[in-house]
Amino acid sequence: MRADLLTKAIRFLRKRKYAETLRMLEPNVLLYRDSFKFHYILAMACLYSGDFGGTFTYFKRAREIKANDSSALLGFAVLYMRRRETDRALDIYLEVLDIDPNNKIAKKALKIIRKYSGTDYLSDWIDAGKFSRLYPPLPKVSFNPARIIVFFACGLGALAAAYAVLVRLQVVPLPENAPFKRAFQVTSGRNGWMATTLAQEERERTVETGGSYRYILTRSQVLNMYEDARKLFTTYNDEKAKVLLNHIIGSNASEAIKTKAGLLISYMDVPGFDTLKDRISYREIMEDPFLYRDCYVIWRGMATNLTIEQNSTSFDFLVGYDTRTKLEGLVPAVFNFSVAVNLEKPLEILGKIIPSQDGSSIQLEGAAIHQLGILEQ
Repeated sequence: MRADLLTKAIRFLRKRKYAETLRMLEPNVLLYRDSFKFHYILAMACLYSGDFGGTFTYFKRAREIKANDSSALLGFAVLYMRRRETDRALDIYLEVLDIDPNNKIAKKALKIIRKYSGTDYLSDWIDAGKFSRLYPPLPKVSFNPARIIVFFACGLGALAAAYAVLVRLQVVPLPENAPFKRAFQVTSGRNGWMATTLAQEERERTVETGGSYRYILTRSQVLNMYEDARKLFTTYNDEKAKVLLNHIIGSNASEAIKTKAGLLISYMDVPGFDTLKDRISYREIMEDPFLYRDCYVIWRGMATNLTIEQNSTSFDFLVGYDTRTKLEGLVPAVFNFSVAVNLEKPLEILGKIIPSQDGSSIQLEGAAIHQLGILEQ
């Protein structure tokens, strides 16, 4: 998924679709916080679209990840040239030539600095539209021979999946003596599907008769909830499935089924802004936070009481207050990494619900944050 996103972004960038590139990548800044290529693409999109503040921010992060990359250094030099700080630009271009003695852009820049530095001609040259000649090179879409293999493998996989559907619908029979029948049945579902199948003895003993539980369920309710959760799992509706499984885990269901419920949750993926299928509101969750333990949500709002440390960021999240007209609730949000947050702008959080011990409140364990002005448009 990551490689596909970056490849698509590079293609957009090379087609001069700078706004589309930014919209595609900006929501994933935190997920890609250690990717040089990601920040380099973002910096180039900002540079060509005239957002020099964003250019500096993303080139800075790119250089932190890969200190001696000549392309990122060229980006910094361009920004200093634009501000007519030729001395600082000169130092960087010389550093680039130390790393890459044949760098054509750095050599061209040195000629321009020698020719125009200290004169008004440099400003004229920059304003004349020639400045982009010193821009760092655009990233290229790398050709990977393995993609051909993957392409054919995906094609075979699609044929197998189609065949599986036809078999399930009994349009095409699967021969009883087919040597691959068992392997086909096992691999036709999402990972974890077969491992979470209930054994016959687990179906026979589904509930406990004694003890204190948050929820009391009947035998049929336990079985129906569990099988419904497995069906939701196959369609990647993980958050809806978690609600059912949390209901089972907090109930009088047998320990064996609770163990299988926890196992099924462990097979679920961490979603992204673009892959979360189930949207759960703040009001729904506050009706019974225990049912939504570890469910991911995407909420909009504003931040206040911000604290940023070296390896963490926390603030009070004003849920629903992104339009500054309605406040749904206040939720502490904690990220296990440092991230810049503008308290004056709305933001969007992808986070995991963590209920308090007594279930009277919740906390958001942040996975990603989106705040770059797009929400205000």
